[in-house]
Amino acid sequence: MKKMYVAGVDIGGQTAKIGIVDRKGTILARKVISTKYKDADKFITLLSDSIREMTADIGLENLNGVGVGAPDGNYYTGDIVEATNLMWAKGKTVHFANDLSKKLGGLKVTITNDANAAAIGEMKYGAAKGMKNFIEITLGTGVGSGIVIDGKLVYGHDGFAGELGHTCAVKGGRDCGCGQKGCLECYCSATGVARTAVEMLSKSRAKSLLRGKRDITSKDVFDAAEKGDKLAIKIFADTGRIMGEKFADFIPFSAPEAIILFGGLTHAKDYFLEQLVDSMNENVVFLWKGKVKVLVSALNESDAAILGASALAW
Repeated sequence: MKKMYVAGVDIGGQTAKIGIVDRKGTILARKVISTKYKDADKFITLLSDSIREMTADIGLENLNGVGVGAPDGNYYTGDIVEATNLMWAKGKTVHFANDLSKKLGGLKVTITNDANAAAIGEMKYGAAKGMKNFIEITLGTGVGSGIVIDGKLVYGHDGFAGELGHTCAVKGGRDCGCGQKGCLECYCSATGVARTAVEMLSKSRAKSLLRGKRDITSKDVFDAAEKGDKLAIKIFADTGRIMGEKFADFIPFSAPEAIILFGGLTHAKDYFLEQLVDSMNENVVFLWKGKVKVLVSALNESDAAILGASALAW
């Protein structure tokens, strides 16, 4: 008899979201755990314990496998390689799939990049349903991307294709955790928005609800924009402009039907989406001007990545 359940895990820079999923794509149980550990083994132990706890009623033996979406997760090797947004994987290779499998009694574990997992979920259940050519952009602690061409994810020869967040957005710009300067991630992620806020406040004397705040976050900027703060609104507008310029560069590569935005930063879409689309169409090659849709994920923020990751485990 075929096993009827899988576990999907979405690992982010702050938390990991876990779901137990049936064959219809229904998430039967959910849990969120912290990823803020310095030691990989401690996090993997917590994750395995959580999966065991969540499957107590159905029995771990009825789990077909575990699918994981993680920053710098390699589909071919099962490793997480030098993930700058994970303290326990920064500057090192973690044999994640192998180590988690051992803690789960040999259960099969399959891993891919977190943005790839979100793209799979979007294609099966969300805004990309029926599409064969699209790009999923994840806007969270970092900027990730999943590229789908002819209905298949692009992995490249080494498993790391599609790191669009680490293409240069501002020549000679901000230092990035990957070692380069000016990466898109430095400007258009949640942390990038916060960095923009700090820079603008230091260069401007304008009144702002953000002035005087310590450890500014993207949520602080969003909350200020919601209250009509002009500086906060400009921060998002500039973020949208930079995104649009880079999207114009991405389009000629795969001629996508749509670029789909996913992740926490999309909550602020009312403050950057129009600028993004205008900037993209101003800068794209004439062949695609006005032809590529920019959509926001149709799935609950955690569902796309969990469902996409879980699909790897069937």
